[in-house]
Amino acid sequence: MRLPALLFVPAAVAVALLVLPVVGLLSRTDLRRLPELVSSPAAVDALWLSVRTSATATGLCLVVGVPLAVVLARGRLPGLRLLRATVLLPLVLPPVVGGLALLYLLGRNGFGGRLLEAALGIRLPFTTVAVVLAQTFVAMPFLVIGLEGALRTAGARYEAVAATLGARPFVVFRRVTVPLLLPSIGSGLVLTFARALGEFGATITFAGNFPGTTQTLPLLAYQLAQSDVDSSVAVSLLLVALALLVITLVRPRVIEGSP
Repeated sequence: MRLPALLFVPAAVAVALLVLPVVGLLSRTDLRRLPELVSSPAAVDALWLSVRTSATATGLCLVVGVPLAVVLARGRLPGLRLLRATVLLPLVLPPVVGGLALLYLLGRNGFGGRLLEAALGIRLPFTTVAVVLAQTFVAMPFLVIGLEGALRTAGARYEAVAATLGARPFVVFRRVTVPLLLPSIGSGLVLTFARALGEFGATITFAGNFPGTTQTLPLLAYQLAQSDVDSSVAVSLLLVALALLVITLVRPRVIEGSP
């Protein structure tokens, strides 16, 4: 299909808005010092923590997000529209607000935090677990909304046929619904991981910024911006490169595997 020539002008503006800020970072970087700056102990520790917590958050989103998406797309529960709006709320909330919500729920003065401390002696805020929870909170809607949309587009006819043939609900879910969702699950997990990797506001509010424990790459970039701009730009470019690597290498394979 031949595209209208008029589309290319706003498309070029959109590309400029997305690409030129990264070019600005590159123009500010001393490329000769870049390997030294991104291989510093602080950068390596923050990188490892970011990858580890983002992968854990993505796995948690997979375990609880897929069932949630199926419930939203196929459920007939009262108040489902309100539930859907609540699930998607982190997409529009400022991340700092999400961090405050987690803190006042699971902090020492929150009812959830008091229960955890009284029952198990666990304090979640300002720990690595808090980083994972903050990343999960902001990233899960990216997976849920994608899977719900995929289910609605696919329709329920295959599941209905399986049910009429006598398959139990869990068998229908495992043998029909999940295979239908596999390409969308892969694509959604890539976006979820990338979003968790770049999470800043909720993390610094709920988990703090402690090197080796809660200091992820975005938090390190923010801290360095106060005292060492060159190192901050280098860490920012490392984060950009990592996100591009994940999206470029993984997402095309997911798309190629889609029906």
